[in-house]
Amino acid sequence: MDHFHDGQHVRLRSRVHDTYYLHADDDGESVSISRRRYSLNAAWTVHIYHGDGSHLLLHGAAYGRYLAAAAKPAPFGHHGFRAEQRDYDEPVLAAIMWQAVDAGSGDGVLLRNIGGRYLRASGKLRRYLRWNARVGVEYTDNVSAMMHWIVEPIRPRARPPLIPGPIRTRVPGDLSVIMLGRKPGGWRRIRFVRASDEGLYNEDGWSALRIRGRSVYHLRNALASRVGDIDIHGQRRDMVMCVRAGLYGRLTPLVVNLPHGRYGETLDIVVMLSGTPGESLPPCQNSELPIYPMEARSEQCTDFGVDTFCCTAMIFFFLVLFKWGADLLVFEK
Repeated sequence: MDHFHDGQHVRLRSRVHDTYYLHADDDGESVSISRRRYSLNAAWTVHIYHGDGSHLLLHGAAYGRYLAAAAKPAPFGHHGFRAEQRDYDEPVLAAIMWQAVDAGSGDGVLLRNIGGRYLRASGKLRRYLRWNARVGVEYTDNVSAMMHWIVEPIRPRARPPLIPGPIRTRVPGDLSVIMLGRKPGGWRRIRFVRASDEGLYNEDGWSALRIRGRSVYHLRNALASRVGDIDIHGQRRDMVMCVRAGLYGRLTPLVVNLPHGRYGETLDIVVMLSGTPGESLPPCQNSELPIYPMEARSEQCTDFGVDTFCCTAMIFFFLVLFKWGADLLVFEK
């Protein structure tokens, strides 16, 4: 356990696939290896569990869910069983408890679940087959190089990261829904509680709301209208959102858009007001997030399929094509 310290942020790099890192996928469930080194999805927070001995727990810096050895068989072409992200919803949860074993190679470690299965990377990577980059767990007496991980500590950042700007969510009235049959953005149930200035909150004080889509920007606005405070100058105070992945999960600052999947499930958010003592207390200490920029990417047409803008452009294209065809027929006559 010398490579891991409670509350520390780390990356885990595959020794074989040297530029690939253990990655909490955007669906909020899968785990893969990815070259997106500068993504929060490639950062993991160390949680040392002290019970019957000490065990290593790792929860993602993006969604707060814990790295787990699942009971589901690995997809076709992979060894053993699946690795996944899951909530910490039981006091003692064997699936998320790991032992770090020295691999005898500098910063290299083996991650062995207390059930005896080792975390391993995929043996074959193909650029355009994302499923082939999945991470799994395997029972074995013959430890392979695919199970070796290099631990890279991440230093904390000086200032809290900014959340991404708003992204558009498809609604039932959009042209892409009406004309192309696309599904509108799904509804998500948010359970939230306002923490005191000291960072404490009451388990009986949770409220709920629903939002459509996955924009963290819209989520913050919705929560601000429900729990925001007014300072002595009459201005609304800013706030920090912390996601709690399970009753026993540690709080994680939420600064990325919500997962693509998991619609229909409930997301627990603890809200703290900026400038209060509770904001600076671990484990939801915003300034302790890893010091690298968020990856920017266009979400207009990729995350929700063809939106109204794209659909309008397609209609315009077909109208031009139709007019060109009609003019051509007139010319031939």
